[in-house]
Amino acid sequence: MLLDTHIALWAVTDDLQLSGTARNLIVEPANEVFVSVAAIWEIAIKHAVRRRVHAMPVSAATALSDFLAAGFQVLDISPDHVLALEALPPLHGDPFDRIMVAQALSTPLRLLTHDLKVAAYSDTIIAV
Repeated sequence: MLLDTHIALWAVTDDLQLSGTARNLIVEPANEVFVSVAAIWEIAIKHAVRRRVHAMPVSAATALSDFLAAGFQVLDISPDHVLALEALPPLHGDPFDRIMVAQALSTPLRLLTHDLKVAAYSDTIIAV
């Protein structure tokens, strides 16, 4: 299963915004949990611009360390993932979310997200 950026951060910081359903799926021993390099990239960009409303609370280095300590695997972006972007309808404009959708659909993995626009891409995406 692939975690979107917010779900991954909420999981490693034990944030109350993480739903019980998401928490159960993440800690289920049978589930392999991935975080995209796109999420780490998004954190790096948004953390560096701290003045923005959507600034990230931790640096990319801290997030990566926390993700690895939690046992998450890092999913690199492959050429196939990039090519899968072309087939996506324009339901969501955020490039980080779009590449994670493309990764999830083409790998395949189940994507956990809190964003209903992201979840609209496929019934294999889990809105939590």
